[in-house]
Amino acid sequence: MPAAALKPKPLPTQSTAKRSVQLDLPYVPVEKRPLPPGRPREWYVTHNRRLKAMRLAIALLDLGVYMPNQARNEKIRSTAALIGVHAPSDTTCHMVRALLRYSR
Repeated sequence: MPAAALKPKPLPTQSTAKRSVQLDLPYVPVEKRPLPPGRPREWYVTHNRRLKAMRLAIALLDLGVYMPNQARNEKIRSTAALIGVHAPSDTTCHMVRALLRYSR
């Protein structure tokens, strides 16, 4: 018997499922570590904004939003409410679309 016949059938993905694949909830974040001290405040703001944008981009990908033009501010903010983070600013929404754009 060929080795390919022994492999189990993979789970359906967003593109092959009959209905949308639900986001795995509850979301459990990784263990937080303290940020390094002594940096300017702007560094911490930018760092946290990037982390939030990455979390939102991953959640959007899990929900089937793959193109930046599908990720309007309203969609990004509703996804933020779904995963339990504060509504992002316009700048963070722009960063989320940039991450979706460059992940291709």
